[in-house]
Amino acid sequence: MAFEFNGVEYETNDNGHLVNHEDWSEDMAKALATAEDIELTDRHWDLINFLRDEYFSGGGVHPNTRAIVKAMGKEWGEKLSQRDVYVLFPGDPSKQGGKIAGLPESRRKGGY
Repeated sequence: MAFEFNGVEYETNDNGHLVNHEDWSEDMAKALATAEDIELTDRHWDLINFLRDEYFSGGGVHPNTRAIVKAMGKEWGEKLSQRDVYVLFPGDPSKQGGKIAGLPESRRKGGY
């Protein structure tokens, strides 16, 4: 599969995740989000940046939903639930968020 962005086709897997994470940019994230019917807000960007930081500094491990809820609660200074992050990425904060963040597809099962 491929994702066309700015007239260039980028290779993706069968579920639309970029094959080469180095192809990713913030502008591409906006286009990927639009394709998922998501309008990115500051909170989306906080979560995207967290996912990227955790993945690249954590040896290629995708954070689970529990870790995301805890980190975003700390970042935003409020107590969050899973629902709060699923509102941002209804297809799963780690999986759909990771796709928009340009990360490889997570093979982890479950979210919490």
